[in-house]
Amino acid sequence: MNTSKFNLLNSFCLILMPLWAYFSFEGSAEKETLSITAMIPLFLGIILLICNAGLKKENKIIGHIAVFVTLIALIGLFMPLKAAITENRSLSIVRVSIMIVSSLLALISFIWSFIVARKNKK
Repeated sequence: MNTSKFNLLNSFCLILMPLWAYFSFEGSAEKETLSITAMIPLFLGIILLICNAGLKKENKIIGHIAVFVTLIALIGLFMPLKAAITENRSLSIVRVSIMIVSSLLALISFIWSFIVARKNKK
């Protein structure tokens, strides 16, 4: 798989998992509504989806933007994972873990493509 396919997979995960959380959310006495911060991965996924066309054309600037957004998503997902584990919300753990794994795979793909490009340049 090339970087654009990993990016596409990651963007779909970052878009679909928050939507799943939003539509399956059941409020409780402590937490009546879903926080808008739960939609941050959705917005990052949309940005990555927009970047995908540039990645297919191997645009370096768009590639670096996609890496940056992916890294921000990956770093930002550890707090929701920690909260989900603390509150013992198993479905949230699954959703956040899927987003983390897809972001990690995309980031590894980006780094690998940068290494290959550097070797081919020499």
